[in-house]
Amino acid sequence: MRILIDYRPALRARSGVGEYVHGLARALVAESGGPAPAGDEITLFSSSWKDRLDATALPGAGVIDRRVPVRVLNFAWHNLEWPSIERLTGRSFDVAHSLHPLLMPARRAAQVVTVHDLDFLAHPERTRAEIRRDYPAFAAAHVRRADHVLVNSRFTAAEVERTLGVARDRITVCSPGAPPWQPRPVEREGQHLLFLGTLEPRKNVDALLEAYAALLSRRPDAPALVLGGRATEAAAPWLARLNEPPLAGRVRAIGYVPPDERRPLYESAVLLVIPSFHEGFGLPALEAMTAGVPVVAAARGALPEVVGDAGLLVEPRADALADAMDRLLGDRNLARTLAARGVARARAFTWRAAALAAREAYALAVERRRSLSHA
Repeated sequence: MRILIDYRPALRARSGVGEYVHGLARALVAESGGPAPAGDEITLFSSSWKDRLDATALPGAGVIDRRVPVRVLNFAWHNLEWPSIERLTGRSFDVAHSLHPLLMPARRAAQVVTVHDLDFLAHPERTRAEIRRDYPAFAAAHVRRADHVLVNSRFTAAEVERTLGVARDRITVCSPGAPPWQPRPVEREGQHLLFLGTLEPRKNVDALLEAYAALLSRRPDAPALVLGGRATEAAAPWLARLNEPPLAGRVRAIGYVPPDERRPLYESAVLLVIPSFHEGFGLPALEAMTAGVPVVAAARGALPEVVGDAGLLVEPRADALADAMDRLLGDRNLARTLAARGVARARAFTWRAAALAAREAYALAVERRRSLSHA
């Protein structure tokens, strides 16, 4: 098959979706079995006015890079459904895979979308301006029209089926894989508490800061808290709090963390805390478990599905988060037990399994597109 993948989420700073795009594309290339016609032909699509996709970014994959501003192309695609990928690229494909819920317009290619979560429908105020503008308006119709839908968890699959009315046989769970890391030595001591994710309302950073302040009142010698992730406009009041007691000098916001710097950040953490109101998967939890770091996570969204019994799952309230962090800091045996469970659990998530699931979904999409065209 000739497969076109929208690689734009991974073009610059790779957050959770960007890591997913890159990891899945890399795994698909590895499983393609060589260049077409012997195997699948994987092509990465990118568009930007100033950022270029390196033709060698992913060996084995083709690259189509257009100098079109992302916002301009997204507006045309989402509102006008033009230009088609065939017209824009000058080529034909069997599958056009969008890594968000809005379709890449196509005349002939089977259309596949990935839904990472549906929080933007219930809480558009938690999202960025472009998502608030387009996703609530178009996502439901686009997902229903897609020839097949990929999701990152069973939780998201159930949401898509229930909320958007998509038949379950048109949905494939394609969870991300764990990074290829060895867990840190059991005896290694961490130096800080860690949050990793975009500083946006959905991540519930305000409650985390309140929880950490409460923790300091109980444990004045508690490890420092490190906030890793790109700050959105909504983060301004949270960042301002870091200059005031009791957080001043105890919490560090280090900004976006590049992929090659994440492993040492995890390995030096006492624990990872994910206080999110909603997660379609929760990639930092999987990364922390792979590294052998215990996890405190909100019992919301897909986090219970990912973390299971390898972490402490609590309500995303400041008091519950503070209690969980305090418990792990005070019980080294519990922390080591959860870390060991996490290492074992992380092995169940592989990029090869993700690639095989995506490949099966592509085949189903092509079959559906063909049957509809014949009808």
